[in-house]
Amino acid sequence: MSLCPTLPASQRLMSALGVAFLVLSGLSGPVFSQSAAEAVVGNFVTESVSAAVTINGFRSATFGMGQEAVRAAILADFDIKDDSIQAGENAVERTQILTVAVPNLILDGGVAQVSYVFGYESKTLIQVGATWSTKTDPRVTAKMLYDNGEVLRAHFMAEAYVPETIQINVALPNGILMFRGADAENHATLLLLQGTFATGEDGRNTLTPASLDLLYSSDPDAPDIFTLPKGSF
Repeated sequence: MSLCPTLPASQRLMSALGVAFLVLSGLSGPVFSQSAAEAVVGNFVTESVSAAVTINGFRSATFGMGQEAVRAAILADFDIKDDSIQAGENAVERTQILTVAVPNLILDGGVAQVSYVFGYESKTLIQVGATWSTKTDPRVTAKMLYDNGEVLRAHFMAEAYVPETIQINVALPNGILMFRGADAENHATLLLLQGTFATGEDGRNTLTPASLDLLYSSDPDAPDIFTLPKGSF
């Protein structure tokens, strides 16, 4: 994404989505399913909501909206001025992006960058992502990233995602998939704690997180992005 100064984080969000779903297709790791009645979060058991979860986007911005409608949704959702919304594009995937910095998206969780991605062909909203890192807020610490991730994972585990789609605590080459789940329409939620692993003297791998990335995708299996036609090269 060749973009405004804050867009590199958006590019990382899009890359994270593709890499995570690709890796997960052939990865073995700790995977836990949520029953219809309850969700296990750490050592706690919480009751799940009875109604099935529906992932339509993020707050007032819903999948299928055009850019002007999403701009209006951003202004309605956050106490910001219109010139705080930055526009850019992903030159490779040929998608358009709106980004905005949002303080306290999670209370005391630091400034997050929220990114709204518009499809190559549809020109409508196909994905919303939020990222926390020292690039979005220099005051963000590793503990804050862990804490934000725990808060979000507990929240998602208390929602009624389709049980067989739920995966948590899966080790990836660049971090940990803290949560992955989908609704009945295969709209997906993905929560990634990304960073680098180091092996301690006890032989255990420890993650030093660099970012926490949350993604809502309207179609994770076939995103509306530019690809070369089969057989063209």
